[in-house]
Amino acid sequence: MPKRPSLIVVANRLPVRRVGAGAGARWERSPGGLVSAMEPVLEQFGGTWVGWSGSPGRGPRPFWADNVRIVPVALSRRDEEHFYNGMSNRTFWPLYHDAVRTPEFNRQWWGAYVEVNRRFARAAARAARRGDVVWVHDYHLQLVPAMLRELKPDLRIGFFMHVPFPPEELFAWLPWRTDILRGLLGADLVGFQTQAAMQNFSRLARRYTTAVGTDSELEFGGRAVRCGSFPVSIDFDAFDALARDAEVVRDAESIRQRLGARRRVVLSVDRLDYTKGIEQRLSAYAELLATREVSADRCVLVQIAVPTRDPLPDYARIRASVEHAVGRINGEHASPGRVAVHYFRRSLTRRELVAWYVAADVMLVTPLRDGMNLVAKEYVACRTDNSGVLVLSEFAGAARELRRAVLVNPRDLDGMVAAISHALKMDADEAAQNMSLLRSVVRRHDVRFWAEGFLGALTA
Repeated sequence: MPKRPSLIVVANRLPVRRVGAGAGARWERSPGGLVSAMEPVLEQFGGTWVGWSGSPGRGPRPFWADNVRIVPVALSRRDEEHFYNGMSNRTFWPLYHDAVRTPEFNRQWWGAYVEVNRRFARAAARAARRGDVVWVHDYHLQLVPAMLRELKPDLRIGFFMHVPFPPEELFAWLPWRTDILRGLLGADLVGFQTQAAMQNFSRLARRYTTAVGTDSELEFGGRAVRCGSFPVSIDFDAFDALARDAEVVRDAESIRQRLGARRRVVLSVDRLDYTKGIEQRLSAYAELLATREVSADRCVLVQIAVPTRDPLPDYARIRASVEHAVGRINGEHASPGRVAVHYFRRSLTRRELVAWYVAADVMLVTPLRDGMNLVAKEYVACRTDNSGVLVLSEFAGAARELRRAVLVNPRDLDGMVAAISHALKMDADEAAQNMSLLRSVVRRHDVRFWAEGFLGALTA
C-alpha cells in the first residue's frame, strides 16, 4: 500500500526558537502569525518544517519537535543582512505595502535573495519524497516554487502570500519583476489573502511572462497554475477558551482596576512597524482629547507595540516618532494618576494578550496596509459576552470579512476621530449585535477552514 503524501512547510522562520545556551539550551515555540496559523495543521497531519532559526551561523541538524520534523536552513551574517534585512524587508516589504516607505533596489541584495531561495529549495527537495505536498510561504521565498519544481517535478507545490500583492503600477518598479513572477508560477496553486491581490498577480503574470489564461487559472510552461483567495485566520476555539479561563478573567479585571475601573479602555496591539498606522492613530486620539470629546479621566488609550526589525533605520525612526507622540499627548492631557496614553514596547505571551483583549472596550486595528491582520480576529474571538467594538482599517485584508466592524480610512484624520468617537458612544445593544455577527464569521472561517481550503485546492 503506498504511503500517504507528507506535508512539507517551507517558511523563512522555523516554528521553534532556541532559548538559553550550552547544556541548558532548549527549543520552544516561536511567536508569530504564521506559526500560530500552521501549528494546528501540523499537529493534526504531522510533517516537516523547513526554515531558518533566526540566528546567523551554522544551523543544527534536523530534529523532531512534537509531531514535526524540523529541518533548519543556515544563514550567514551576510545572508541575514542582504537577504533578510535588505531584499526582504527594505525592498519587498515596503513595495508590497503600497510603497508606504520608498523601497530600495540593490543588486547585492538580489544576489543574496536568489542564493538563499536556492538553499531553501534544495533543503525542501532533500526532505520530500515523490508525490509529497510542499507548502511555501510568503515574500521571503518567492523563487522557491520554480527552483523546487526544477529539482523535483513530481511534487505538488503550493505557495501562499501572507502580505498584500501590489498592483501593476507598483510591482512594475521591481527590476526583477519577471524573475519573481516566474518563481511563483512554479507552484501548482498560488494563494493570496484577497481577490484583489490574486487579480494583481494574474494580470502581472500575463503582462510580464508568457502565461495566458484568466485571473483564477493560468497556463505557463505547459502546466496549469491555479490562483485563489484564501483569507488566513486564527484558532477561534483556543482564543475563546482562553478568554473564558478564570485566571485570565481575573487578570483582565485587574487590568481595568489598575487603569481606573470607570474609564473606557481603548486598545491597540501592533508590531512597531511603519505600515501599522500607529502615528495616525495617536494623532486622532490627541484630537479627541484636544476637543474634549474624551478626557483622561474617562478614557485611556493603551498602545502595545511589539519590537521588530530594530536594526533597520526606518524602524528606529518609527519608534522615536511614536514615543515622541505619546510623550507629547501625555504632557498636554494627563493629570496626576491619570495618564492619557499607556505605551508598552514589549512582547506579550498569548495569555497576557488575551487578558488585554478581554479588558478592552474598544479595539483599534488601523494599519495603512495589511495582508490580513489577525489581531482583529483575535479580539473578536475573545469577546465571549459579545461586548466591545472593533474599529478596523478598510485597507486590512480582514475588512473583507469583518464588515460589521467600524471601518475607517486611517489616512483620514476626521474619519478616524469620528470612528473612535462612534465606537466609544455606540449603544450596547448595537455593539452586541455587531460583535455576535463578527464572532460567527471568525468561528466559521477559522484557521482549519483556511488550511483545509488551501490544501484541498492544492491536492484536488
